[in-house]
Amino acid sequence: METEKTGLVRGADGAARCFWHGNQDDYRHYHDHEWGRPVSDDIRLFEKICLEGFQSGLSWLTILRKRENFRAAFAGFDFDRVARFLPEDVERLMADKGIVRHRGKIVSTISNANRALELRCEFGSLAAYFWAHEPGPSERPAVIDYPTLITLGKTDASTRISKDLKKRGWTFVGPTTVYAFMQAMGLVNDHIEGCVCRQAVELERRQFRRPGK
Repeated sequence: METEKTGLVRGADGAARCFWHGNQDDYRHYHDHEWGRPVSDDIRLFEKICLEGFQSGLSWLTILRKRENFRAAFAGFDFDRVARFLPEDVERLMADKGIVRHRGKIVSTISNANRALELRCEFGSLAAYFWAHEPGPSERPAVIDYPTLITLGKTDASTRISKDLKKRGWTFVGPTTVYAFMQAMGLVNDHIEGCVCRQAVELERRQFRRPGK
């Protein structure tokens, strides 16, 4: 059971994990094997920031369970291809019951694909751009405990990235959305102290070669 003091929950294997996956099998797998692991692949980064935009007003679990449908609908989130989507593709996507049929978010994803091409042209890759904004130690709390995690929401770093992306024409990239992206893609390690994954993620982050460096 989750405890109010630690924010940790024990699974059937006896291991303590961050509370938010609720011991649901697919969500727990995402927590253990994806969330917080550093990512340098441009396609995965683009996919995640788009899906975080689709999540707005919904739960991540809803999006996670539709992720394969989203991948099929959006050409695997290959932004070279998505950038070439036409108005008829918007109508195709609006008729796709397997995804979230929100016209504004669909149009935003296509527009953001074009903005992603511009970022890649300027910085060499999306990864080089995003990892250049990785928060330094002075910007991070010394300990990620339950009270810290639930009050973060957005940070100075996510606000800076959000402002810069919006200036470049990106949409559905508010500071809270960007911070969720940063947490998931490993730009920060927000596994709670005592979570079975925290040290493994920290080791991966130490060994991770930052793009552009």
